[in-house]
Amino acid sequence: MDPTSLAARLAPHTVDPLVRKLFRSDGPVTELVGRPVPIARLVSFAGEKPELSEAGLDDLAASLVEQATGGNDPALAAALARTLRALAETGMDDVDAARLLPAEFARRLCARVPEAARRLPGDRARLYGLLVDVVARHVLYFFTRRSPYVAHTLAEQTRTLAELIHGPYAAATAAPPDRARSEAVGGPAVDEPAVDEAAFEEEYARRTAALHNHLTIYGIDLAHSPDSWPLDAAYLGLQCEPGSPEDDPPLPAERALAGRGRVLVRGVAGSGKTTLLQWLTVATARDELPEALVELRGRVPFLLPVRRFARAGLPDPETFLDAVGHQDADRAPAGWTERVLAEGRALLLVDGVDEAPEDEREQLRRKLGEWTGRYPGNVWIVTSRPSAVPGNWLAGEGFAEVALAPMSREDVAAFIQRWHRAAALQRPADLDRLADYERTLLNAVRITRDLGRLATNPLMCGLLCALHRDRRGYLPHGRKELYDAALSMLLERRDRERAMGAPDGVELTRQPKIQLLQKLAHWMLIHGRSEMDRATAVATLAEHLPAIPDAARQGGPEEVFRHLLNRTGLLREPTPGTVDFVHRTFQDYLSARAVVQRHDFTLLLEHAHHDAWEDVIRMAVALARPDECAALLDGLLAPHPGVRAAEARHRKLLAAACLEHAAELDPAVRARVQRFTRDMVRPGTPSAARALGWIGPIVLEMLPDPADVPDREAVLLAITATSIADDMAIDYLTGLRDRAHHDIRAQLAGAWRRYDTARYAREIIAHLDPAELYFPVSGPEELQALRRLGGRPHLRIAGYFTPDQLVEGIVPAEGLTRLWLAYDLGVSMEWLSAFPKLDTLRIGHRIPPVHGVPDGIRVVRR
Repeated sequence: MDPTSLAARLAPHTVDPLVRKLFRSDGPVTELVGRPVPIARLVSFAGEKPELSEAGLDDLAASLVEQATGGNDPALAAALARTLRALAETGMDDVDAARLLPAEFARRLCARVPEAARRLPGDRARLYGLLVDVVARHVLYFFTRRSPYVAHTLAEQTRTLAELIHGPYAAATAAPPDRARSEAVGGPAVDEPAVDEAAFEEEYARRTAALHNHLTIYGIDLAHSPDSWPLDAAYLGLQCEPGSPEDDPPLPAERALAGRGRVLVRGVAGSGKTTLLQWLTVATARDELPEALVELRGRVPFLLPVRRFARAGLPDPETFLDAVGHQDADRAPAGWTERVLAEGRALLLVDGVDEAPEDEREQLRRKLGEWTGRYPGNVWIVTSRPSAVPGNWLAGEGFAEVALAPMSREDVAAFIQRWHRAAALQRPADLDRLADYERTLLNAVRITRDLGRLATNPLMCGLLCALHRDRRGYLPHGRKELYDAALSMLLERRDRERAMGAPDGVELTRQPKIQLLQKLAHWMLIHGRSEMDRATAVATLAEHLPAIPDAARQGGPEEVFRHLLNRTGLLREPTPGTVDFVHRTFQDYLSARAVVQRHDFTLLLEHAHHDAWEDVIRMAVALARPDECAALLDGLLAPHPGVRAAEARHRKLLAAACLEHAAELDPAVRARVQRFTRDMVRPGTPSAARALGWIGPIVLEMLPDPADVPDREAVLLAITATSIADDMAIDYLTGLRDRAHHDIRAQLAGAWRRYDTARYAREIIAHLDPAELYFPVSGPEELQALRRLGGRPHLRIAGYFTPDQLVEGIVPAEGLTRLWLAYDLGVSMEWLSAFPKLDTLRIGHRIPPVHGVPDGIRVVRR
C-alpha cells in the first residue's frame, strides 16, 4: 500500500479522535500552555491514574490497523501498540517534537522499539512504517492545536503540518491557535480536499524503475555486445569504506548508508557511483530495499544527474520531473513534488558533482545547504570523484562521507557471473556459449596477473566481460588491444557518449591526453614511484606542453593538470597534494608507450630483473616494432653484467612471457626464446618443479592449464605453484583442488602455512577430499579455520601446542579419527581420551616412546 492510499483511508476525521485518546483530557492539556510540556505528562496511558488502559491502547492500535487495511491484523496491531507506548519514553517535550518533521519523529519512535518491525514480514513491516508515519503526523499536528505556545513558537511548522493533514490549501484557511485548540478537545475537523495522487505516484514509481533498470558501459562499440544490461540481473552490491578506511573495514554499501540522512559518496571513475544511485532508485521505487535500508521504504526517489543541470544549477521542485527524465511531467498533480519534499518523503540522489564546472561547484554546495535546510527530513545522497571537491566539502551542511572500496576477488567473480547472466537474458539462445565464456573469463582473471589487476571496479570488470564476449571467449591475444579499448573509453568516448561538454574549459582529444599522461607515467617509472607530488606533475606538464600545441592552446599546465585529474578517469589524488594512476596497470602501459617512443630499450634491459618492471617490459614488447621487439628479447636472453644466476633465469622466463604479446616477431627469435625456456616451464622432476617455483609469480602465467594435464604432470605443477610464496599462487591452485590423486591433495594441504590462512582455507582446504589425507596444523589460526570448516578427520600437528590447546581447538572432538604428532609433547597421552573416535596416533620416528595412550588407540611410528 502506498503512502497516498493509506492517507486516504486514514482521513483526519477518522484519525483525530483516536489520536486525541492518546493524550490526557485534563491537567497539562489545559494548563502550562505558555511553555513546553514533556510528552510523558501529556499521554493518557502513563502516570499514576492513566485514562487509557493497556487494553484500551491495544484496541486503539487495532482500530487504526483496521481502518487502514479494512480487516484485522493482530501482529501489526501489536507492533503499532508497542510503538505508541514509546511516546511516553521519548524524553522530548511538545515543542521539541513539533520542531521535527513527521518522518523524523516517526523514525525516533520506531527506534525506541526496533524489535517491533523485525517481527513482521516484509509487506507488513512496510505497512507498519507507513502507519507510524501517519500517526506521527497527526500527533505533531495535535501538539500545535493543543498549545498556542507551540503554534506561535513554531509558526512555519504549524502551517506545514496543516498542509500535510488537510492538503495544500489548509494553511491559508487554518483556524487561529485558540480556535485550533478548541477543535483539539472536541471541535469539528476540517474535511480533507479530494486530491487523488495515488495513481500518479504509482505510475511515477513504475516508470522510474523502468527508466533506471539498466547498466550501461559507456565507450564500448562492439559488434556482439550490447552496452546496456538489466540492472536487477547484473547489479553487484558495492563495498564502502566508512569514516577512516584505515580503521574501519569495508561495509556493504547498504550498511554504510543505513541511518544516514545526508551522505557524500566519493569514488574514482568507474567505481560504481552512478550504478549505486540507480540501484537505490530502482529498489526504492519497487519497494525492494534490503532490511538495512528499511528507513528508505515509502520514499519517492529523484535521481538528479548533475550534468543535466550543471550550468543552470539545482532545479526547482516544479522542474524536478523534467530533470529526472520523467515522461509526461505535465500530468503530475499541481504541487506534488513540493509536497513530497515538504513531507520529508523524498530520496534525493545527486549524481556527479565533478561533472559541474569548477566555478559552479561552490554554488551547487550552497544550493544543497539551502535545500537541506528548507526541506528537512528528506534523505540526500550526493556522489563525486574524490579529486573534484575537497575533504569534508559538505560537512557544514551535515553530510557524512563514505568512499567506494575496490572490488575484492570474490566481488569480481560475482560480477562476471552476473554480467553473463544478464547477457543470457538479452540472448537466451546463447546460454551455453555464455556459460563457456563465463568459465574461461573467471579462469583468466584468476590466473593472468594483468587482468586480475585491472578488474578492481565495475567499469573495468564490465569492459573485460564485453571485450571477452566480443572476441567470442578469447581475451585477448595481446593486451595492447585491451588497454587501447579502455583508454579510448576513458579518455574520449565515455564523456562524448554521455553528452558531456567541457565543464572545466579544457577540451582535449584522445591523443594529446595520452601524450601528456605518458609524461607523468614515465617520470614515475624512472624515479621508481607510484605517485608524485602535484607540484611535480604540474612542472612536468609545463616542460612538455610547448611540444603539444593542441594542449597548450587549451590553457596553462595547472588547468591542463586539473582536466587530466578530473576528466580522464586515469588519475586520482590519494592524499592532498599527491597524484597517482587509478590503476597501476595504466601507469605501466603509458610508461611503456613513452619508453618505446623514446627508443630507450637499454633502460628496460638494465632493469629487467626487477619485479616492478615486468609489466612495463611486456607492454613494451606489445608496442614495439618487430626489429625493436627482437632486440629486446635477445637482450633478455643474453648475459647481463652484475646479474646473479637466479636473476638471469628470471630474465629468460620474462622473455618467454613476452612472446604472447609480440604481434610480429622473427621466427628465429621466437624459437630461440622457446629453446631457452621450454624445459624450465615443463619440469620433469620434483626438484626441477621446485626450482621453477623459486623464480616467482611470473611462472604462474606460463604454466599450462591444470585442467588439461594428467595426474603425473599435475603433481609437478602443484609442486611448482606451491613453491611460489605469493598469494597469487592460490588462484592457480584452485584448478587442482578437485583432483582425487592423493599426492596432489597432499601437496596442496601441506602448503597451507605459506599463504593467507583464511583465504587458503576457504579456497583450497575446504575443497580437498579428506579421504586418507592429513591436514597440517601449524598454529592456532589454522585450528580455528578448520573449526569453522567443521573439522577434519585426520590432522597432522606441525606446530607447538599444549594438550589443553589441542583439546579445546580440535572441534568437533568426535570427528577426529587419526592424529599425527610431528614433535614430542613431553607429557602423558591420557589427554587423547577427549577424542572418543580417535583410533590411530601417528608419531614421528624421532619421538621417544609415548605412554598413557588410552585403550583402543593404535600407535604407528612413521
